Amino acid sequence: MTDQEFERELADQMAVDSPGKKKKGKKSGRFWTKKKLILIGVTAVAVALIVILMKMSGNKNGVMMVSTAPLEKGNIQEVLSISGPISGTDSAEVVSRLHAEILEILVKEGDKVKAGEVLARLDPEDVQKEVEIAQNAYNLAVAERSEAQLQAETGYAKARQDELAAKRDYDRKAMLYAGGDVSQMELEEARDVLAEASRQVATYRVKNGKAVANESYDLRIRNAEFELEKKKKELEEIEVTSPIDGTVVRVNTRVGRFADIVEEDRPLFAIDNLENLEMKINVSEYSIGKVQMGQKAEISADILNGQTVEGVITAISPTGEEKGGGSTERVIPTTIQIQKGDTKLIAGITARAKIVLNESNDVWVVPIGALVEQESGPCIAAVENNIVKMIPVETGVESDVQVEIMGEGLTEGIFYITSPGPFLTDGMTVAAVPMQ
Repeated sequence: MTDQEFERELADQMAVDSPGKKKKGKKSGRFWTKKKLILIGVTAVAVALIVILMKMSGNKNGVMMVSTAPLEKGNIQEVLSISGPISGTDSAEVVSRLHAEILEILVKEGDKVKAGEVLARLDPEDVQKEVEIAQNAYNLAVAERSEAQLQAETGYAKARQDELAAKRDYDRKAMLYAGGDVSQMELEEARDVLAEASRQVATYRVKNGKAVANESYDLRIRNAEFELEKKKKELEEIEVTSPIDGTVVRVNTRVGRFADIVEEDRPLFAIDNLENLEMKINVSEYSIGKVQMGQKAEISADILNGQTVEGVITAISPTGEEKGGGSTERVIPTTIQIQKGDTKLIAGITARAKIVLNESNDVWVVPIGALVEQESGPCIAAVENNIVKMIPVETGVESDVQVEIMGEGLTEGIFYITSPGPFLTDGMTVAAVPMQ
């Protein structure tokens, strides 16, 4: 085969893989999408090198030179690497609703605190006055109800007496009327008096036969009591305390300011539990199916100076969210718990998590670029006595540069072409050059 004939054959083979004539076979979509750029680049370089080597070598027979390597077993991992922030497992933002001046700040950034520990003290003067006002309002409501209760009991007793007297007078006049001793007008007057007396009795609120004050007095007491409890609670908040055990990571105020006025709506204090750290990552919807609770992760960061720490996946959100940036891809928030130990990691920095999604040990492993896509599926191009032999394979675990292969005819010691071009065919004669 002359150089011109070889170049024409090469052009014909490349045309077979042109757009619109995609080859079919097992996992062909996988390698022509995910690794397409790598394969195209490797193939182009290989083709160029082969053409150059053939011309430089003066090979008049047109035998193609190919690089080969022995088939070997090894370990392979499919790894997911994602960056995310490090934070405390528990955090709290401490704020105050009181319009009171800050008299004293008892902590600084970096101090460790316990739940309930006082962080700052506020001026109690105004709040104490409000407590006194609320107490007076409550006392007044109670006194008014007591007075109303007494009036109700007294008034009800008198109304009942008047009703009984009116009843006796009416009964007496009814008997006299029957004997003709009183007129009908006198009887009707007595009946009207009785009706009015009964109406007066009905105006009173009675429980268990006893008159009680109007329920509006009870409502006033409850409202006054609620306000008093609220003001007493505010008085307790004169001492600003930490709601959790942790470390003070931010102090956003100073003595002399009012507690309820902060810049940019920031909290007075930010507390983080830095004893236990976690990492928040967003896993692509295309990879989340391989991520599981309890899976281990290797955490690295610049602050670790080349060292790594171990993490464990402790939470996977049940719902996805938009990735952002105009992408239609969805991501799933996932939490990695940093394992306890002497680590230099600190909250607020960005780290990188490496999660092993899949792995195989002691299996046949070749570079991804060594795969040849044919109609029947992927193959490797073995070379025996300078003759190409296509061996069908199935693929398994895939890393960034290598892939696990399985199939009959794979034995230790056979040589395969490391960067086969699309022009190779089964039975083709080549000049094999082992890789150094």
